[in-house]
Amino acid sequence: MTNIMRAFRVIAAGAVIALGGAMVTAQVSEIAFDSNPDLLKFPDNVYMGEAAGVATNSRGDIYLYTRTGNPTISLVTSRAIAHGGSRLFQFDRSGKFIREVGQGAYGMLQAQQVRVDPKDNVWIVDQMSTQVIKFDPNGRVSMVLSRKPEVLRVPTLPLTPTPAGMPVQPGPPPAAAERGGGGGGGRGAEPGRGGPPGAPGGGGGGGGRGGPAGLPGAGVEGESFQRPTDVAWDAQGNIYVADGYGNARIAKYEPDGRYIKSWGSRGSENGQFNIVHGIAIDAQGNVYVGDEGNKRIQVFDTDGTYKRTISNIGTPTALCITPGSRQVLYVAHTGDPDGMDDAAIYKLDLNGTVLGKFGSAGKLVKQFGLVNSIDCRSENELLVAELANWRVQKLTLKAAK
Repeated sequence: MTNIMRAFRVIAAGAVIALGGAMVTAQVSEIAFDSNPDLLKFPDNVYMGEAAGVATNSRGDIYLYTRTGNPTISLVTSRAIAHGGSRLFQFDRSGKFIREVGQGAYGMLQAQQVRVDPKDNVWIVDQMSTQVIKFDPNGRVSMVLSRKPEVLRVPTLPLTPTPAGMPVQPGPPPAAAERGGGGGGGRGAEPGRGGPPGAPGGGGGGGGRGGPAGLPGAGVEGESFQRPTDVAWDAQGNIYVADGYGNARIAKYEPDGRYIKSWGSRGSENGQFNIVHGIAIDAQGNVYVGDEGNKRIQVFDTDGTYKRTISNIGTPTALCITPGSRQVLYVAHTGDPDGMDDAAIYKLDLNGTVLGKFGSAGKLVKQFGLVNSIDCRSENELLVAELANWRVQKLTLKAAK
């Protein structure tokens, strides 16, 4: 009997080793790709800063929202008005410069994202002004969500998020949150208002209590954003704003900008978030939310009802879903604060199955440094905007042989 048991252990050990080998060979496949890092051609003496957002319209024109320019503070009576610091550029599909859009606009301070809706309206998300601004196809402002803070401190507090994968610091104590209100989204200069997003007494930017339930990060009813990060639309044209660095929620609006509801608070349970970095909506109305600090994507219906979680995609930052009948999801992973040690882009089907990944961290071509935005109007041709490397790469994915 002893010899039989020994033989069984040997066989079992061999099976485990074989299984382990199979698991190793079943790792995520690498997708081959080429890169053009010099697609966008700027006029003389105009330069790209941190590439926060990139998007294309139906004609293939490319929009870049970048952290560059000359930020200034103007003193007007008792108010310090901040402007500048980010610019929105338009190029044709070949990368030829067309124009600058919204030059000098009041809310363009700290570029966070740019998106183009199905009607070719261009939407920018600005982290420092706490606003989402809609430009019509002619480049005129046609809608503004949230309100810029009354006062911005000089120098302002850091606007970079907590390092990827690290817990968000709790907001100010309840009394400070109540005094600070929604910050940037109010309707007047109230006591304790006006500090930069994230400043105690300056808008409750740490998340505060807010919201009908008074939960940390739930914000307040309406459009009082705290360092928003992204915007998306469903098939009916409803607007979804990821209010994700100062607050931890998704806010929903009718197509005309009328507030409907919001969901989310700070935490790690289903329906809670720890830095909402990106949002995307598929053709069936599923809302995908990049929950960066919790290293997952949560999926909801358009009413905010939790459906499922997608994990094993690293620390998600930028999200993009392709159009068409066969949709896929691209997810940028940044695994360290500087984006120079661990990075990749994952390709998934909408069930969450990883189809492959590509790229690595670094400064060279075909490497990534803090990918903040992906445009995936075509499944195999992507535009990728990087903060750390000050560039947009055009990537062409190759079919598997």
